[in-house]
Formats: sequence, structure tokens, C-alpha cells
Amino acid sequence: MPDFATARLPLEPVATAPDGTDVRTLLALSGGSFAHFVLAPGKTSAAVAHRAVEEIWYFLGGRGEMWRKQDGREQVVPVAPGVSLTIPLGTSFQFRCLGDEPLAFLAITMPPWPGAEEAYPVAGKWEPTVGSTG
Repeated sequence: MPDFATARLPLEPVATAPDGTDVRTLLALSGGSFAHFVLAPGKTSAAVAHRAVEEIWYFLGGRGEMWRKQDGREQVVPVAPGVSLTIPLGTSFQFRCLGDEPLAFLAITMPPWPGAEEAYPVAGKWEPTVGSTG
């Protein structure tokens, strides 16, 4: 049985995600992991898809747009504080921060994030300004 865990949001990012966002890891259990992400104002992430995980995101600050594409379905949605969305397994996705405030969100990854090799680059909707471009 796992120990109880408690964490405080790190003051500084601990990593950069494959899409180019700053990552502050929080907690994980056998079924999933939880982290905080930030994309700087005016920036556009690299477009990626995941090999084995799916995610649920919840936006805390900033505003932007999220592009998702899977099996012939494609969608761009506005994102802002209070918006939550899913990234099902195999979905290509990309997002961008519009305005002067960083785009900040929490994400749950199921199963837990296995490492940078989990994400792979895909053709996106916009020209990326951060992250791996290929």
C-alpha cells in the first residue's frame, strides 16, 4: 500500500515538457500522475501525441486555444480559467497562449507519465515557438 503523499507546488519548473511547456511535478499513484504546466505569453507549443497515456487538463490562468485531432475529427477550442478538457490516447494536440498572461493548467496523466519518450512530434495547426519541432 502506498504511503500518504503531500506536495507543494515547486517555485521553479523541474523540467520542460516535450511540447515546450514548463513543468512542475506534483504527485503520482499507480493509476496516474499530476502536474502543473505553464506556457509563456505569445508562445505556441510543439504539436505532439502520446504513445500510451491520456490526460485531463484544467486551466488556471491565461487564455489561449487548444487544437486536437484524432481519427478524422479535428477541433480548436478556446481555453481560459475554469475550462477542462480531455486528450484521449492517440490524439494529436497543440495549444497557444494568447494575450499578456501565461497559460497555466493542471494535468492528470493516466497511467503515470513514463518520461519524455512518451510524446512524439506530429504535424500541428500552428507554427511552434517552443518545444521539440521534429
